[in-house]
Amino acid sequence: MTTHNNQAMGHWIDGREVPSSGNAVLETLNPLDDSLYGTVVRGTVADIDNAVESAHAAFLSYSQSSTNDREAWLCKAAELLEKQKGQFIEILHSEGGSTLKKAEFETNKAISFIRASVGMVRNLSGKTLPSDYPGRISMTWREARGVVAVITPFNVPLIKASRLCANALATGSTVVLLPSEEHPILSLKFAQLMSEAGFPAGALNVVAGNGYDIGDALTGHPLVKSVTFTGSTVVGKHIQKLCAENNKHVTLELGGKNPLVIMDDADLQEAVPGAIRGIFMHQGQACIGSSRVYVHDKIYDQFVKMYVAIAGKLGMGDLRDPDTIIGPIISERQRERIKRHIEDARNKGATVATGGNWDGNRCAPTVLLDVTADMDVFREETFGPVVSVYRFSDFDEVVAEANNTNYGLSSAIYTANIHLAMRFAKRIEAGMVHINSPSITDEAHVPFGGVGDSGFGREGTEADLDAFTDLKWVTIQA
Repeated sequence: MTTHNNQAMGHWIDGREVPSSGNAVLETLNPLDDSLYGTVVRGTVADIDNAVESAHAAFLSYSQSSTNDREAWLCKAAELLEKQKGQFIEILHSEGGSTLKKAEFETNKAISFIRASVGMVRNLSGKTLPSDYPGRISMTWREARGVVAVITPFNVPLIKASRLCANALATGSTVVLLPSEEHPILSLKFAQLMSEAGFPAGALNVVAGNGYDIGDALTGHPLVKSVTFTGSTVVGKHIQKLCAENNKHVTLELGGKNPLVIMDDADLQEAVPGAIRGIFMHQGQACIGSSRVYVHDKIYDQFVKMYVAIAGKLGMGDLRDPDTIIGPIISERQRERIKRHIEDARNKGATVATGGNWDGNRCAPTVLLDVTADMDVFREETFGPVVSVYRFSDFDEVVAEANNTNYGLSSAIYTANIHLAMRFAKRIEAGMVHINSPSITDEAHVPFGGVGDSGFGREGTEADLDAFTDLKWVTIQA
């Protein structure tokens, strides 16, 4: 929605808060009750151009900054985030509907991601190579690529901003960040923190706005050399096409319909809590959530009884109460999809073992049994606290079912049989596999990403060295 408001929070461009070239604003709503949380200016194509030009101008000097300076700025940023942790947690509560546990998890993870990026600064190295020509010295080195476009989602905005912006800045590249229109205030606050940490004007710029209006202007801008996007598969494929047409590097972290397999020898005291955390963290608004749980026939009834008992009692109280697990769904559009999936499954014969009801903007943890292939929830990503539990009896059968999806982001298996676990790891079509732990797992340095409709490329300190730099070959003829 848009209105005119001269008090709206501005973009962060060239090291300062600036107004939009237009007169429209975005209203950010508190997901608990859809009350107004704040207003930010609504970006235009001209604002995108301004931000990219600022990042490009800054790149000429920032790319030549010393390793000492970049290390110091990143270390200071992590220190400031730790000091200002409470402020960011409060924004995550009020702008994003995060529970205390999720908000604390996200801020702590963001601090660790920035600290990990410090190590990238001195890993911008090449190597010497043998040569066919006598007397020739052959070598490679890495150079910062230029302006990086970072497009982040609503569900983990601080995790994504900290990882991708810090990693790009570590390499000497500069950044234009386009956050989700549903969670922009946090990203603007993050940009201010990075400026306070010492990063020069133009190194990190943030434009608030709707990606449908200005996203193409950013990803297609001729001065943007690399794009990293987290969001839906539909939008990701569109961005990939634009980047292909303009011959620029792109990393896509998209949706998931992640399988969790529980074998008959699994420790249910570990598997049940893992399955709970795997889907109900941040009320299921996680691309790596375990939305499909496959349980061996021998333990199916026992698992379902334990699983439903815990899911039905997950706290839905005050977001600042550490016992609260389920918060509100971010927007009406997201809520409608969740409602459609539940009702479609119910109408077509699925059993709602628990949940299916709403308390305001919160969907109760919902466990579906007897889900069949004609139901929307069978294949589509729900992105809510909804999980389908399936029965199986044969290992080869369950691997085939787990792979029966266009997605391939994360996966998990609980079993005491390491040989079986490794067979699963080899055969599952996913970018990430976790044995005896939930699918919802991440670390700063790992190659985070998927295959198929779940994405293209990887994120992480090592992967982002490739994403944000170019490798140059140099020879000297002696």
